[in-house]
Amino acid sequence: MTNDVRVKTPTSHCRFGLARCDITPPVGIYHRFWGAASHDRATGVHRPLTATVAIFEPLADGAEASPGTGVVLIALDHCLFWPAEMEQVLQRTSDLIEIERARIIFAFSHTHSAGNTSHDRIELPGGELIPPYMSALPARLTEAYRAARLIVQPAVFTYGSTPCRMGHNRDFWDAQLGKFVCGFNPAEATDLEVGVVRVTVKRGVTVATFVNYPCHPTTLAWENTLISPDYVGALRVAVEKATRAPCVFLLAPCGDIGPRVGFVGDFAVADQNGRQVAYAALSALEGLPPPGCDFVYRGPVVSGATLGDWRYRRAAAEAPVRWSRFEFRHWEVAIPYRPDLPSVERLEVELRKFAAAEAVERTAGNEQAAREARAMAERKQRWLTLIAHLPQGSTYPMKLWAWRLGDAVWLAVIGEPYHWLQAELQRRFPNVVIVFAAVANGWASYLPEKSDYGKSLYQVEIALLEAGCLETVAEEFSAQIRRWFPE
Repeated sequence: MTNDVRVKTPTSHCRFGLARCDITPPVGIYHRFWGAASHDRATGVHRPLTATVAIFEPLADGAEASPGTGVVLIALDHCLFWPAEMEQVLQRTSDLIEIERARIIFAFSHTHSAGNTSHDRIELPGGELIPPYMSALPARLTEAYRAARLIVQPAVFTYGSTPCRMGHNRDFWDAQLGKFVCGFNPAEATDLEVGVVRVTVKRGVTVATFVNYPCHPTTLAWENTLISPDYVGALRVAVEKATRAPCVFLLAPCGDIGPRVGFVGDFAVADQNGRQVAYAALSALEGLPPPGCDFVYRGPVVSGATLGDWRYRRAAAEAPVRWSRFEFRHWEVAIPYRPDLPSVERLEVELRKFAAAEAVERTAGNEQAAREARAMAERKQRWLTLIAHLPQGSTYPMKLWAWRLGDAVWLAVIGEPYHWLQAELQRRFPNVVIVFAAVANGWASYLPEKSDYGKSLYQVEIALLEAGCLETVAEEFSAQIRRWFPE
């Protein structure tokens, strides 16, 4: 070869283990996560819900690293856990697996059809099933963690991505209504990437894949009465059938992104959405090079034309050292609350008002008005759940996580940031692979773009934090990535 021209493959090398458990709630549990829903209890199961425990640890010179030096990522099929329930599950899981809380990250798929596990729903139909379900969950996760711990071994991570148009901007201006509604916005050009990670062990055997995509799992909405992982279920099934390895879904920042076709009760649509993302992911996985290889130019070959001969070859000798870099950080940044947050007292008054209105309208036979009053009461109840558990003071301690795995940075953030966060970080660091987990360890707030404050957007109306919160998070993550990748 006359010169060393190569396309480097982003790669990580660490110790890795993975196991999965079934966390499907019992049929009959309180299910309603939609204001417009007329039901309370789940009437059945569309697809089972799962939790996948993934362990990441440094190589430590070939020896087994201490479990306390790694990261435990728990990807689970729930919309979210409200603050009080999240605190209980996180603390109990930490105690059982004996890993500090800062290194445990619950990554919610954010399906809105898993069931509402808030303890403020216990008195409602199906609510009696919430406490035993939530109490048993940490033990199930612990069993999966121990199974994953038994198979922790050196693994190679290979990264790729490709476009997928299943998700789309969901801030649609309804001219007749004179405000934004939350749904498909055909006027907005939305270019979304599905990121993939292939995890292989010795002899190139694939033991897991990760799929990272920014789209709300809101295909199924108020008409649906079944427990479901939404599109994520069919996505995993399709990828696992092709790769013969567990597939872990991680939700990327998507506060303003939803399915192009969503808010339905048809499971076929949810499965179709999942397969669309899965087929894009499989396309990206098929395009990945062999583990630990770069694409290398070997030189010209004289034929009918002078051809360029490119082949996959083992990476340069110094690459494995770079791939094995393992660093972790968990921190908090104080972000001011919005100055106009409603008080608990005001919300309680409004909740009683709408509950009374529902009863009046239902007695009068005005079902549509009763449904709307019921939906408004649900809005107020959610506000109460959030406001009542906010940390005291004028600022919210926004939790952030970052860990470097070789050529990639994995990020996690509590709450629902707009997709701008991921797009902006990738723009700033085009040569760094970024894997994202939003809605991590519960829910704090939507994080809209600063320019959207003042608009009649659902995400802005219920945001708890002041304008600029999203941009603050972007600066925090940027500073950390720059420390690890200064060039």
